[in-house]
Amino acid sequence: MARMASVVAGFLLLVFAVVGNALFRFLGITIPAFQMAGSVVLLLVALDMVRAQRSRVRHTDEEEAEGMAKEDVAITPLAVPMLAGPGAISTVILLHAKADDWPKRVVLGLAIVAVSVASYGTFVLASRGSRWLAPIAMRVVERIMGLLLAAIAFQFLINALVELGIVAKRSPAGV
Repeated sequence: MARMASVVAGFLLLVFAVVGNALFRFLGITIPAFQMAGSVVLLLVALDMVRAQRSRVRHTDEEEAEGMAKEDVAITPLAVPMLAGPGAISTVILLHAKADDWPKRVVLGLAIVAVSVASYGTFVLASRGSRWLAPIAMRVVERIMGLLLAAIAFQFLINALVELGIVAKRSPAGV
C-alpha cells in the first residue's frame, strides 16, 4: 500500500506540474489568482497543523470513513487527498510556472520523484517504528512544520501581490 500510494501521488503531481498551466489557460485562471487561492489552502492546512487538528482540506470525514472500510487504502485516502492534495497540487503547478527553462523543470520533476520516494520511506518507517516515537514529539514536529508551511503560504500570497504590482518587490531577509 505504501508503494502504491507513493507512486500514484508522484504520478498525479507530475501530471499536474506538466499540464497545470495549460489547464489554467483553458479555464482563464492566472498564476497570481492561483497563487492566492493556493496560499489560502496551504494556510488552512498549516493552521490545522499548528493547532494539532486534522485538516478537512486534506480529507473529509466521509473520505476517512470510506478509507477505514476499505482493505486497500493506497489510492484513497493515502495517495489522494493526503499526499497529492490541494496544497501539493497548488505547489507543483506554481513551481512549474516559475521554472522558465528545461533544466529547472527537470529538477522539479526529480524533486517530485524524490518526495514520492521519501513518502514511501516514511510510510515504511512509520509502520515499523511508530512505537518508538513519543506522541508529544510528533505533535511538536507537526507544529513546527505547520509554522513553516504557513510562511510558505504567505510567501505565495506576497509573490502574487508583487506579480500584480500591488506590492513592491523586496529581497528575502539576509540577502
